[in-house]
Amino acid sequence: MPLSSGLLVYFENTIGRLLEHPDGYAVIRYHAGKRAATDFQSFLLHLGRLLRRRNWYKMLADHRASAPFTEEERQWLSSHWLAVSQANQQEMVAALLLPEDVFARLSMNLIMHDAREGALIYHIFNDETEATTWLRQNQ
Repeated sequence: MPLSSGLLVYFENTIGRLLEHPDGYAVIRYHAGKRAATDFQSFLLHLGRLLRRRNWYKMLADHRASAPFTEEERQWLSSHWLAVSQANQQEMVAALLLPEDVFARLSMNLIMHDAREGALIYHIFNDETEATTWLRQNQ
């Protein structure tokens, strides 16, 4: 059972679930399966709203069940979501739980490469407890 069970659900659609952690960060749980581009964009726009609303800059992104990102999703992430954070000079910190699917891991590598050029500091974990500990230490 995930450590985030029992947290307040902020938003959910076919892409995943956004939760509010009392330690001051967003928890992102991606669902398995294919994603519609509009649902993907909506999901990340809601994540941005949650972070701004709470004045948070940290997140735990659980990609373990995630399908590989498409080229369209990767481009949208780079040109919209990461670019907006960089333009706002808002540094973000993310603990990433990598996908179990090997192709999804490969697509994550491309996104992480793009993130290096933006305002996202991330660390990769296989264990959720270690990820949450790291987030708490990154004040």
